[in-house]
Amino acid sequence: MNNYFVYIICNSNNTVLYIWVTSDLVKRIWEHKNKIVDWFSKNFNLNKLVYYELHNDINEAIKREKQLKKWKREYKDNLINEKNIYRRDLYEDLI
Repeated sequence: MNNYFVYIICNSNNTVLYIWVTSDLVKRIWEHKNKIVDWFSKNFNLNKLVYYELHNDINEAIKREKQLKKWKREYKDNLINEKNIYRRDLYEDLI
C-alpha cells in the first residue's frame, strides 16, 4: 500500500499558501526548507508545513489537491485551523 500526502505550506507570515501532493512528505518538505527545488515555494519563501492529509490512492490525492486549490482562502484557512490553529510548523513532528 502506498501513501500519498496532500499538503499545505506557507511563509513565515502565513500570507501565501501552496498546496501540492507527494509520496514522500518528509523529503518534499526538506526540499522546500532547503530551497532545493525551483518552484513557486522557493520564490515566496514557503517552507512551513501547516497542514497535511494522508491518502492511499494517488488519484484520490490528486482529486483532493485540485479541490483544495479551487477553494476560497477562507475555507483553506478554516481547514488548517481545525488541526493547527497556531500555524506551527508540523515538519518537526514528522522527523
